[in-house]
Amino acid sequence: MPRIFNTVALKERRKELRNNQTLAEKTIWQKIRRKQLHGIQFYRQYGIGSYIADFYSPALKLCIEIDGDQHYTETGKEYDDERDNYIASLNIKVIHFRNREVIENTDKIVAKIKKEIEMILKSGM
Repeated sequence: MPRIFNTVALKERRKELRNNQTLAEKTIWQKIRRKQLHGIQFYRQYGIGSYIADFYSPALKLCIEIDGDQHYTETGKEYDDERDNYIASLNIKVIHFRNREVIENTDKIVAKIKKEIEMILKSGM
């Protein structure tokens, strides 16, 4: 079975993305890292197939995407749909937030993530 997660082919790109996070990504990372939400481990810039998720929890099979303006172009939407469909085919849930939302309403976004975690935990994963 071929490797799906964190392939060697994307290692340098993942590292580059970790070193050049957007302000919104940095903001969320400070709130979810080190098991701060219900003791759940998240990883940043995590490879899933040929895609790189902004944040991913293998335990919950939950992917968090923080989207900049490029995601709202026609090309960006098509790419995101393709990526989300692939990730969903692996039974991984994807939730999206806009950069601006994260910066302007960080506590609200963290509360939404926390609620999503609680729903997954209650469902027994």
